[in-house]
Amino acid sequence: MEQKRVLITGAAGFLGSHLCDRFIADGYHVIGMDNLITGRIENIEHLFPLKNFEFYNHDVTKFIHVPGKLDYILHFASPASPIDYLKIPIQTLKVGSLGIHNCLGLARVKKARVLIASTSEVYGDPEVHPQTEDYWGHVNPIGPRGVYDEAKRFQEALTMAYHTYHGLKTRIVRIFNTYGPRMRLNDGRVLPAFIGQALRGEDLTVFGDGSQTRSFCYVDDLVEGIVRLLHSDYAEPVNIGNPDEITIRDFAEEIIALTGTSQKVIYTELPVNDPKQRQPDITRAKTILGWEPRVNRQEGLKITYDYFKGLSKEELYKKEHNNFEDYIK
Repeated sequence: MEQKRVLITGAAGFLGSHLCDRFIADGYHVIGMDNLITGRIENIEHLFPLKNFEFYNHDVTKFIHVPGKLDYILHFASPASPIDYLKIPIQTLKVGSLGIHNCLGLARVKKARVLIASTSEVYGDPEVHPQTEDYWGHVNPIGPRGVYDEAKRFQEALTMAYHTYHGLKTRIVRIFNTYGPRMRLNDGRVLPAFIGQALRGEDLTVFGDGSQTRSFCYVDDLVEGIVRLLHSDYAEPVNIGNPDEITIRDFAEEIIALTGTSQKVIYTELPVNDPKQRQPDITRAKTILGWEPRVNRQEGLKITYDYFKGLSKEELYKKEHNNFEDYIK
């Protein structure tokens, strides 16, 4: 049987690199693409010796050329953390507009199926809890988070337009907070920030009074959900995340207990438009994909913390810093 070929944009990022691993393990020929603004080549360098992996250092907001056939395209290129998209807002908007346009155009030419990475941020600061896929969201388009939220909302709209008007086979995954080995520390999101502070022996910083909630999904569970969605016949958005909700205040105490350290929890001002609640309704994923998370938070956090604890100081530094300052000079 002829080997299937998949293009993964954002391949050197946290999620993209885990997807590369999964499709390699499943016997695909994987083409990774990344301009390395926020991605790290270290995340995928273990794949370079493999015959069924190739890497293109390319910006998807520019014309994409991939020789040969393509069966699947997974569009995961995008800054995904507040620290990143607040510093590079134009690039964030471009990858969610020009980038997806180029990927969808390539898919039409190659007759490939496309799966795009959307986000729970399309729901904004939700007025519906938990969030179902038919909820339209509560987003401030000109607020500080608007560059990311609206980029993803536009990306979904353009993808559905290609599906409706061109008959393109498209899939949309709405990703909720995900964690695991290779994630960037101190990227402005709760879990990476807490892990980074714990490793450095710093007090854990909680925004507001800590009563806001989040739900955290381990990366292996997320990847499994994405693969199932890709191979399904369902074109509308599907939430993939772990519905086990916890307050930020309680989560900080969990991290302190996990690390066995003596840090305290300190409180600071809540950022503008920071969501007060975040919990996926995964009924659609359960019904259509037969999917639900299997790794509980305690197990996943231990794996993640042990991974980072085992890194050298140089490797940890790389996990705490990005590359885009040089890119935008």
